[in-house]
Amino acid sequence: MDVKGFWKAILAQNEKEIRKYFHEEAYINWHCTNEHFNVDEFIIANCEYPGDWDGIVERIEMMNDLVITATFVYPKDRSLSFHVISFIKIVNNKIVSMDEYWADDGSAPQWRKNKHIGTSIR
Repeated sequence: MDVKGFWKAILAQNEKEIRKYFHEEAYINWHCTNEHFNVDEFIIANCEYPGDWDGIVERIEMMNDLVITATFVYPKDRSLSFHVISFIKIVNNKIVSMDEYWADDGSAPQWRKNKHIGTSIR
């Protein structure tokens, strides 16, 4: 499976392209918001999400039929940003399941800043 092509379709909110990557009976779980989607529901949730999006696939790991991605996602106006970790199970070059964990990017909490521990990654 073309992982970067998949993410390009997701970020472009291109329903037709996204659908090509999924087995018709696939499911998607967004664990941070306790949501379970079939492919049609996932496409609605992704493609009707407000705004124009962009991002960078920062890491791809492959283990047998499992692809793990870490992706930096942000609106084109850069008003906020997220990191998403995706566990994508592939069978016959199609996604059969995907478990995702979305996190808002932000500053370290003040209590850790007060302790003067850690340094910036970028």
